[in-house]
Amino acid sequence: MNNDNTVYTTHDLAVGYRNGKTVVTLLQGLNLSLEKGKLVALLGQNGAGKSTLLRALTCDERPISGTIKVNGRSLADMSQKDRSRLIGLVSTERIQAGALTVTELVGLGRQPHTGFLGRLDDEDHEIVRQSMEDAGIIGKANEYMASLSDGERQKAMIARALAQQTPIIILDEPTAFLDVASRIETMRLLQTLAHERGKAVLLSSHDISQSLMLADELWLITTDRQVITGSTDELVASGAMDRLFDNRSIHFNNQILDYSF
Repeated sequence: MNNDNTVYTTHDLAVGYRNGKTVVTLLQGLNLSLEKGKLVALLGQNGAGKSTLLRALTCDERPISGTIKVNGRSLADMSQKDRSRLIGLVSTERIQAGALTVTELVGLGRQPHTGFLGRLDDEDHEIVRQSMEDAGIIGKANEYMASLSDGERQKAMIARALAQQTPIIILDEPTAFLDVASRIETMRLLQTLAHERGKAVLLSSHDISQSLMLADELWLITTDRQVITGSTDELVASGAMDRLFDNRSIHFNNQILDYSF
């Protein structure tokens, strides 16, 4: 049931891909919601449809069927500019931004608000500075993107999404190429953005342990392509984590919040 904190909903959503005239549906009948102030982790095995679902949720790809609404408005009926004011996206794709400084990259997040020419006024510059500070990358503000570590680049990309000032941030595998310390730091940053900044944050991840320790809610894609949602504690206690993988020789261990043989 929706409440006053719900900012994003889907109704009977089906997602997949089109191969010529053939439509392949991966997930269907999805009635999902995101609330501001919560961090949600999307988990599932490789090929389960996580990235496909995220692309549909951001209108990067058209859903097979169903509706998506943000603050009660249909996402499909909005312009790209309007969508960019509501949803900040951090994808796994490495953008060609090596010649830009961190400040210049983060400044691109203001484009939905500044128009085509992208001229930043004093307020925009302050938003860019604050976004870098919130993302923990302010110390690299004048460094070129090409000189940054993977963890620093990810912080810069998150800062760019923050500069959009959207109520929703969606991230596809934000910790995929990071070392252990950077993964933990990034996950804690996303939790802080949800809890202290009031963002609705959705991320897909293979980092089961960190996701379970820090996420408020889970979206689990099971092996039979169902999507189970609920609070992290409830889903862990229910045994739902054992429905994520086909390999029956591994089982979820509640003590370590991860899988073992």
